[in-house]
Amino acid sequence: MKKHLLNIFFISLACLSMILGSCGNPNQKHLQEKELPDTLIVGTLYSPTSFFIYREDTLGYEYERICNFAKDKSIEVKFVVAHNMQSMIGMLDSGKIDLIAYEIPITAEYQSKVLNCGQENITWQILVQPKSDSLITDVTQLIGKDIYVEKGSKYEARLINLDNEIGGGINTHTIDKDSIITEDLIGLVADGKLPLTVVDSDIARLNRTYYDNIDISLEISFPQRAAWAVAKENRWLADSIDAWSKIEKNNPEYKKVLKRYFEMSKIGITDDDTDIIKKINDNLRHGIISDYDNLFKKHATLINWDWRILAAQAWVESRFNPNAKSWAGATGLMQLMPRTARAYGLNANESTIPDKNIEAAVKSIKDLDKSLLKYVPDDNERLYFIIAAYNSGIGHIYDAIALARKYGKDPTKWFGNVEDAVLWKANPEYYNDDACRFGYFRGKQTVAYVKEVFRHYNIYKSKIKLDNTL
Repeated sequence: MKKHLLNIFFISLACLSMILGSCGNPNQKHLQEKELPDTLIVGTLYSPTSFFIYREDTLGYEYERICNFAKDKSIEVKFVVAHNMQSMIGMLDSGKIDLIAYEIPITAEYQSKVLNCGQENITWQILVQPKSDSLITDVTQLIGKDIYVEKGSKYEARLINLDNEIGGGINTHTIDKDSIITEDLIGLVADGKLPLTVVDSDIARLNRTYYDNIDISLEISFPQRAAWAVAKENRWLADSIDAWSKIEKNNPEYKKVLKRYFEMSKIGITDDDTDIIKKINDNLRHGIISDYDNLFKKHATLINWDWRILAAQAWVESRFNPNAKSWAGATGLMQLMPRTARAYGLNANESTIPDKNIEAAVKSIKDLDKSLLKYVPDDNERLYFIIAAYNSGIGHIYDAIALARKYGKDPTKWFGNVEDAVLWKANPEYYNDDACRFGYFRGKQTVAYVKEVFRHYNIYKSKIKLDNTL
């Protein structure tokens, strides 16, 4: 499969804005010794931890850390997104980038090519198992157990070695990575469909924020060290980053970043929250959905929507909590991301005002509808795409439409077509495809979001009459 051209992101820390564009001048001047440039050119990869786009905002653990470095040094950063580690190292060697803000393994192989710098991340391969009263706490207890990993992965290699170390008995099952990826295996363990899997501890920590019923306490490998990297001749830049990293560890901003990606729950409010469920059921018995029905009716007229769809969105987004704030920084009833709120004229304080929050959300929906019209001409079908784009950001839906078209799906139909292509975007084989421009995305959340919005919309339609009277 052809690999896509590089996606380039120019980040201006002065105005905190992002512009998609071209690579710029590939023959940039090398950094002068001991002098930070006005703009640091940073290489990275799309991944669930390092760098990704969510609802049109750029996020990622490594992304936020390097932005904090640049902010502290009063410089700007320009991000170059490569499609694999080897090409990124090649760009570092040729001087096209100054720094790799992605964890490069600290091994003899890589140390011959780069100079690692900054805070070291130490990970282990760990066992992912369901939480229970009979947890596996020692590798010898893996004898007779079935463990599922990606075929040809380092996890398979480790299990083979571990099996030899303990004298045999581990039942290792491999799955083709074209049909399923590591994140999927974690989800299947969480759902009780697979017994065990093995992943790196940082991936496990991230996914535990999505699945609170898994245990990731058993380490089954030696520690693996990794860090950012610069070209071997740029020792001075490595020293600058090393010095900053020592201070970073105790910086409250760093602790916030660490918490956001590896500790804060991504699950949100669930239907197990009995008090909230009781309130909505009481409301429905009295002929209303929420305290904000009149606002949904008022603003739905701008897009000629059934106001009950907006109510269903607000329920799924925030459970009608105007002060809700997500791990990613989305706020208010309709969970507006900071970038979206600013784009529609709201400051941070206004984003939690129900009337303004819903108004801005509806304006964004109107723009999504306009943008998707040429791709999905059917009004009813386009509704699913709009709801999906509201959740993921329209870039990922554009990518999914392109992937669907390329691989034999109907790009104008959501269910079973573009819906499937959204799920593919968690797989490197697809998000590095030349049909994609917006990289990695955890598509299962958007697929679930669309289903949940319309499930609640159908409930509201069955219980609440369509009355647009304010």
